[in-house]
Amino acid sequence: MGMTESEFERIATETLAGIEASVEAAAESAELDIELQMKPGGVLELEFEDGSKMIVNRQGAAREIWVAAKSGGYHFRYDGNRWVDTRDGGELFAALSRMVSAQGGAAVILAPR
Repeated sequence: MGMTESEFERIATETLAGIEASVEAAAESAELDIELQMKPGGVLELEFEDGSKMIVNRQGAAREIWVAAKSGGYHFRYDGNRWVDTRDGGELFAALSRMVSAQGGAAVILAPR
């Protein structure tokens, strides 16, 4: 059973805010220079020191959160409890921890706040 659009919007908005907060905190503690920008329509842009970017955005029609990173594009779907990768079943924050660590050049652990 799928979630309604308003449920999706609420959960996705909370999740994006949680990602923003956890990246800010992790970057600070790891002394990483990551510029964060929340854009209209639920688009979170991360810009790293080397100029590379990562985009995390919500896709309302698909009811998914999409991540575009240096390592590729990823789609996450909410399973009622957490966001899971539609390809390998990995959890969103664990996957973002790997991607941000790889792209930022320092190990960070991101966790929902």
